[in-house]
This record gives sequence, structure tokens and C-alpha cells, in this order.
Amino acid sequence: MSDILSTIKPAVKRLDPYMLKHFSAPVKINQNENPFDMPEVIKGAVYEAVASKAWSRYPEFLPSSLVSQLADFTQWTGEGILVGNGSNELIETLMVVTVEKGKRVVLPQPTFKLYAMFAKILGGECIEVSLKPDLEFNVEALVSASSRAALTIICSPNNPTGCMLRQTDLKEILQATEGLVVIDEAYHEFSRQSVVPLLKQFENLIVLRTFSKAMSMAGLRVGYLLGHPNLVKQISKAKLPYNLNVFSMTAAAAALKYFNLLQPQIDKVISERDRLCARLRLISGVEPFPSQANFIVFRLAIAPQVVFEALCQDGILVRNVSDYPMLNRFLRVSVGLPAENDQFVTSLSSIMNRYGGKTTLNLGTSEIHLNND
Repeated sequence: MSDILSTIKPAVKRLDPYMLKHFSAPVKINQNENPFDMPEVIKGAVYEAVASKAWSRYPEFLPSSLVSQLADFTQWTGEGILVGNGSNELIETLMVVTVEKGKRVVLPQPTFKLYAMFAKILGGECIEVSLKPDLEFNVEALVSASSRAALTIICSPNNPTGCMLRQTDLKEILQATEGLVVIDEAYHEFSRQSVVPLLKQFENLIVLRTFSKAMSMAGLRVGYLLGHPNLVKQISKAKLPYNLNVFSMTAAAAALKYFNLLQPQIDKVISERDRLCARLRLISGVEPFPSQANFIVFRLAIAPQVVFEALCQDGILVRNVSDYPMLNRFLRVSVGLPAENDQFVTSLSSIMNRYGGKTTLNLGTSEIHLNND
């Protein structure tokens, strides 16, 4: 009998799947979600609008009304906007039409893992450019690598480090390459900055955005892509038909209409991020890095897995990013509600005081040995 897996691309079999192991905890600050839910006024408007629609009918093939709202919201032409089932779908769609065997794809590292996964599945050659030791973008290296690439993808603010690419540096990258440069702005609202104005100047720039973070819609999966209309026309050929359902489409439209109700929540997250970072700096053995997103990475003087498990025992779930390049001593925490942030800081401080000087810890039934080098 033949090996059924022989039908699968070797490049796919070599990859680890993108997975997030499920943990249950009362304080969930591990996935960069907005801790503030959608305001009830907006939810009510969505419920009413969806209830009046026939659920037996397909949604619009082209969500023209939503695209028109996005054009007003972003100040970009509707012909250069593509809506997707979360920005992850648009990342895949974009790469399907651009990446093939031998095509060079430049990626900073560490960054969002899906970029490299899709590129390798499609046969692309990933050129990885490490961040600098302070976890800021290495602009000189990015310029050099991008000049020889078909596609450069930069998450800014970057997940998982929170660093930001300056517009002057992006211009330098755009001018150095004939390839496409994609800026993933999933967290841009928390930086109060955007590169969208540069779309008018650079035809090789593409911007990705999502409703999952600042817009409090992670559960509904809506994202959008901005680019030159000629590019977007070609990218749209790989988009699945009816990829956005009626409920998500209606919620996205309501979020744009009532954005004035969401802005105060965004401002609160920014304020809490800065307060949280300041408090982390006061904990011995913890080194937080500056962030322009709604999360913070922090380096630990003891093994991250030990701290991660101890936090879990205290009912607090953060993200263990120690398997990312350059981050073997790091955890990442999303900005939660004020009370959640306080609980996290108190727990982390206690853990560091309790275990900081030891080399062997007993957590539950398993003994964990620390590597303190």
C-alpha cells in the first residue's frame, strides 16, 4: 500500500502547524485581544439589523456598502480595498497570488509565524532579518534584503515584540525594491500611527488591517487590505466567494459607524499598557521592552516556562514566546482590564521573589530545573 502522505508537499510535511495550546484561566491575557467588549449600543444595532435579514440568502458577493464605509474611514479609494475573513485570510490570499517556487520573501524575525508558514508552503525562499538586540527593526538589513526580494512583509507594530517601523524607514525600504512591501497594521490603533497616507506615493505598498484588536471583534473575523487598485484587482482573484458572512459584515459596518464609542476604549488600553510597563520595570528579574501595541514582551532572569506555569497556577494565562527566535527568555502579556493587570503584576512579583534565587522548582506534580545561564 502506498504512503498516503506522499500526496502532500514535502515543504508542508516539514512544517509544524500553527497551533495555540488551550489553557483555561480566569485571567486570559495571552492572545492580544481587546479586554473591552463591543459596547452594547453597537451590539444592539447589529442584532437588530441581522434579525431583519433573510439568513437563507447569501451575503453580497461584493460588500459594496462596507467597502464604501472603509473608503471614508481610511481615506483610500474603494477600488483599492479588499475585505476578508480576518486579516489572516488576506495574508494567505495575497501570498497565493505572489509567492511561488524560488520567490524571495523577506521577513523580520521574530514576527507573526503565519507569514513564513504560507511562504514555505507555496515554495518561497524566506530571507529572515533579525531584529536588533534591543528588539527594534534592523532597517539597514531590511533595505538590503528587500532590494532583492519579490515580497517583504513587516508587522508594525510587530507581533510579538511591539516595535514600530518609522515612516522614513519604510520609505527607504519602498524606494530600494521593485517588489511588494506589506505592512501589517493589526495593532496600529494602539500606536496612533499609520502608513496608509504613503499609499498615494508608493504603488508597491500594501497595508493589512483587522477588526479583531482595537475594534473588539476577534470572535467575528473581519479584516481588510489596502493597495493600488490594479494590485487589489489581481489579489481579489484568489479570494474565496462569500468569504464574509452577514453577521460579521453587519458588525463591521456598525463598528465603523460608532467608532466614537470604541476610541475611548482604545485610549484606555494605551494608558493601561504604559502603566503596566512601568510596573513591570519595578520587578526584580523582569525586563519589559517598549511596545506600541496592546501587549508587552518581557525578559526574565529565570526560565520562562517556570514563570508561565506558576502564573497559570495563579489563574493567569499569558503567552510563552520562548520558542521564537531571539526570545528564549521571554513571555508576552496582553494588556487586560485594570484589575487583571494588577492581578498579573502582583502574581508575577510574588513568583519572581519566591523562585528567583532557586534552581529547582516543584510546580504541581512535575519538577522543573532552571537554566540560569
